[in-house]
Amino acid sequence: MPSDSVTSSSLAAKAKEALATVDARPGVSKPDPILIADHVTRRFGGLTAVNVEHVEIQRGAITALIGPNGAGKTTFFNLITGFDDADEGKWTFNGRQVSGMAPYRLARIGMVRTFQLTKALSRMTVIDNMRLGAKHQTGERFFAAIFPFLWNSQEKKIDQKSMGLLERFNLHEKVADFAGSLSGGQRKLLEMARALMAEPELIMLDEPMAGVNPALKQSLLGHIKSMREEGTTVLFVEHDMDMVHDISDWVIVMAQGSVIAEGPPDAVMKDQAVIDAYLGAHHDAQLTESGQALTEDGS
Repeated sequence: MPSDSVTSSSLAAKAKEALATVDARPGVSKPDPILIADHVTRRFGGLTAVNVEHVEIQRGAITALIGPNGAGKTTFFNLITGFDDADEGKWTFNGRQVSGMAPYRLARIGMVRTFQLTKALSRMTVIDNMRLGAKHQTGERFFAAIFPFLWNSQEKKIDQKSMGLLERFNLHEKVADFAGSLSGGQRKLLEMARALMAEPELIMLDEPMAGVNPALKQSLLGHIKSMREEGTTVLFVEHDMDMVHDISDWVIVMAQGSVIAEGPPDAVMKDQAVIDAYLGAHHDAQLTESGQALTEDGS
């Protein structure tokens, strides 16, 4: 029987192989989607911030969600993960309808996210932040809490797992420090490590590289890749195109709230709709003295 690491690595390879057969077009179906969203809309007054007709996230792959500022990426994340309410739409996780489900319930069934502005609990120690991430803790129940013999052994296992992840993320020397004393990059690592305490099937990272120094970026890249190799599906929002190209198996592009392109990184970077979304439809047109773009006939 194969080990967990071998099985997980083969799942990641299988996901990449499956995506190689998928057409590069918006809303395309995937061979084994873990998350499917349909007709998801969010309006703020007269502004439609999100209008996603159909999108699927392939299980076992690293998928990047990119787009210019204001494209609706983080709002879409907030809707899917229960931190905002959609005006319309439905989405499923592992085939289960989860539209409008509370974030804590989503975390319990395997969908966990991080934030662009980290949510580490500043006045708690690093190890206590990690402990909070573990699921199904017997000691959290009111009556069980007064009987330590019911949860002591579980608490020890949680501590062992916490320390293992802190060592992996190079935070083991900060175990007794308050989370608020960590640097911005270290808080990103802590939030990612804490998310893994919940043993997610899908982890959603909102701009994991924002505000992180170049040396720490390489560490974060390695951690994201290792998540995929361990069988965790990764969906992340990012503006760093070098990072997107380096680690993504698939890229989804949003502009003005809608999905305008999908495909492998190389194909997406060459897509004219993507270039226009980032640079403007007339980015390569000759301008008149007044700054207006010339038409094809030169008028």
